[in-house]
Amino acid sequence: MRVFTQRLTVQASDIDVQQRVGNLRYLEWLQDVAVGHSAAEGWDMARYDSLGQGWVVRRHTITYRRPALLGDQLVMGTWIASFAHGQCERRTLFWRPSDRTVLADAATCWVYIDMRSGRPIRVPEALRQAFVVVPDADEALRCVQEA
Repeated sequence: MRVFTQRLTVQASDIDVQQRVGNLRYLEWLQDVAVGHSAAEGWDMARYDSLGQGWVVRRHTITYRRPALLGDQLVMGTWIASFAHGQCERRTLFWRPSDRTVLADAATCWVYIDMRSGRPIRVPEALRQAFVVVPDADEALRCVQEA
C-alpha cells in the first residue's frame, strides 16, 4: 500500500496543560502508526523478533501547524519516502478530515539494526519489497486526504 492510514479520536489523556495534544503524544502516535503500517505489510513485531532485527529512530522532525483538541477526529497517514542501505525515511501527516486541515507533519529517520549487537545492518530485500516508496509528498497528501 502506498500510504497507510489510521484514524483516532483525541482523548483527555492526550491533552496537555495548554489544552491541546501534547508533543509526546505525537511521538507515540508516530511510532504506533509506523508499527501498524509495518504489520499491515506483513512485517509485525513477531517477524522482526524472529530475525533478531528491527528498527530504531535516529531522528524525528515534527512541524506543528495547528493544534489538535479534545474530541477531534484525526487521520494519520504514513509512507516510506526513501530507503538507503540500512535506513529509511518515513513521513507522516496528521490531519482533521472535518475541515481538511493538516495539523502536523513529520519525517522520521529509522535505522535497521541487529538487535543483539545494536549495530546498523542492511535492510533485507524482502523487507524493502514489502513497501512502496512514495518520494512525492504531494502524491502522499492526495492519498491521505482521500482516506
